[in-house]
Amino acid sequence: MKKSFFYLIALTSLVFSCGTTEKQTPGYTFDISFTEDVSAMPKDGRLLLMLSTDDSAEPRFQINDGLNTQLIFGINVDGMSPGKSVKIDETVFGFPYASLAEIPIGEYNVQALLHVYETFDLATGQTVKLPMDNGEGQQWRSSPGNLYSTPFKIRVGSNGIENVSVVMDRIIPPIPEPEDTEWIKHVKIKSEKLSEFWGRDMYLGAHVLLPKGFEEHPEAKYPLMVFHGHFPDDFGGFRTTPPDPNLKPDYSARFDMEGYNIVQQQEAYDFYKRWNDPDFPRFIIIEIQHPTPYYDDSYAVNSASQGPYGDAITYELIPYIEKEFRGMGEGWSRFLYGGSTGGWEALAVQVKYPEEYNGCFAACPDPIDFRAYCLTNIYEDENAYYYDSEHKQLEVPAHRDYLGNIQSTVREGNHLELVLGDKSRSGQQWDIWEATYSPQGDDGYPVRIWDKMTGEIDHAVAAYWKENYDLRHILERDWDKLGDNLKGKIHIYCGDMDNYYLNNAVYLMEDFLESTTEPYYDGEVLYGDRAEHCWNGDPEEPNAISRLRYNSMYVPKIMKRIMESAPKGADLTSWRYK
Repeated sequence: MKKSFFYLIALTSLVFSCGTTEKQTPGYTFDISFTEDVSAMPKDGRLLLMLSTDDSAEPRFQINDGLNTQLIFGINVDGMSPGKSVKIDETVFGFPYASLAEIPIGEYNVQALLHVYETFDLATGQTVKLPMDNGEGQQWRSSPGNLYSTPFKIRVGSNGIENVSVVMDRIIPPIPEPEDTEWIKHVKIKSEKLSEFWGRDMYLGAHVLLPKGFEEHPEAKYPLMVFHGHFPDDFGGFRTTPPDPNLKPDYSARFDMEGYNIVQQQEAYDFYKRWNDPDFPRFIIIEIQHPTPYYDDSYAVNSASQGPYGDAITYELIPYIEKEFRGMGEGWSRFLYGGSTGGWEALAVQVKYPEEYNGCFAACPDPIDFRAYCLTNIYEDENAYYYDSEHKQLEVPAHRDYLGNIQSTVREGNHLELVLGDKSRSGQQWDIWEATYSPQGDDGYPVRIWDKMTGEIDHAVAAYWKENYDLRHILERDWDKLGDNLKGKIHIYCGDMDNYYLNNAVYLMEDFLESTTEPYYDGEVLYGDRAEHCWNGDPEEPNAISRLRYNSMYVPKIMKRIMESAPKGADLTSWRYK
């Protein structure tokens, strides 16, 4: 009896003990550090942790806002020292999962990267920390000086992630400068205007394509074609030899085309042959390098947070190039063209500097009317991420294919940017629009057009955008002053199934341009049927081909413009040699 009693007490205690044991909460913590070998000095920047289930490439090359993205989480670090760990845990915001606690059970490749920031003492009196471009065109994945780790595998289980140490022991090396050739020269100048704004030496660059017979015709002076667009590492689309016979064909998913690399080489060689044709006009073509601490280029206009890039390009860089390479140096002899970012730049520069250029050819431009800021009307909509509805929540799309299939939304793209960098420092598309168009905040960074987490629009900021960078509004507001200087100069091209819905703003711009009188704008707006980004005005060829022909496709229209508008006594002969 006594033995049975004590056995019962012991069993009861065991059951009670088991019943009251608290379930262990899963943990999600990474300790990230860098070695003294890659930097003996403390670093500021954005610390990024990436996880990937795809073994085909390093995680840092698999981050995007599309359907195939992998996982990323990010925090700011100030004075991170070698050997000292920084924790990233489930409280840190991420994409596409907001928290590490949400990631599925499974095996992952892990990698960390520190996107290094530098300190700028601005002429406006504020101090900001931003990533300086290091010759790569503001690419966080590959910017020289950034620290990163070698990927390794971990297992995420039902108990989360045990403490994992990630050591960044590698540094991205410098990028060699491109070398001059017979045809292509490279220019880099210190900009006094930009250096004053940024509080340190700042530079502008360009790749210059010289015309046939440049050395043999010292008497000739040349018109200038300015090809605007994203950061070019060298002059693209020009090749003096046929395609490499040993080149292994690759596949372009964008154009669903096998051997697109061979097509690119052939088109570059064909352009070289056209450039040398006896009847081809002799021009200078430049591709500009103007990366900023916010993006791969400045958008070629003056702005509150990026400084006077428009003035620096138009009044410092271009006159320098024209002097060095015998350009005409007059507004009637300068022409602008480009696509996407370059399309917006071509039109904006023509509008902002109407007498300094004689025509723009803007293909698939970024939003040129902010009533159609892609699919958002920043003046009337309350939220950029969701359509207005009382009883359901529907996200605003950001990217589609030509059949309308959606790959990403505005919220997703902005949340990825927020992981990559706060205060408009992601180096991505929505943030550079903000860095260009917004007023400067008291902290020295751009003021948000909308709350980055919720999408709620700040209409006071929208009003500032309207008066300073809404190109349709500026043209309509100031047509009585601008019209005479812009007549015949505006040409816009866009596919009616642009992947980013940029055609919507072009429709609104066309409505205004066609309404103009005294003077009528006398240009053209054309659309490509079912054409995606970036259709540039050629109805005979698909995007895959026409996008490779920017440097010659507008030349007949430029020549027509020159013959119709050149002032009396202008040099129309010295550069027309065979």
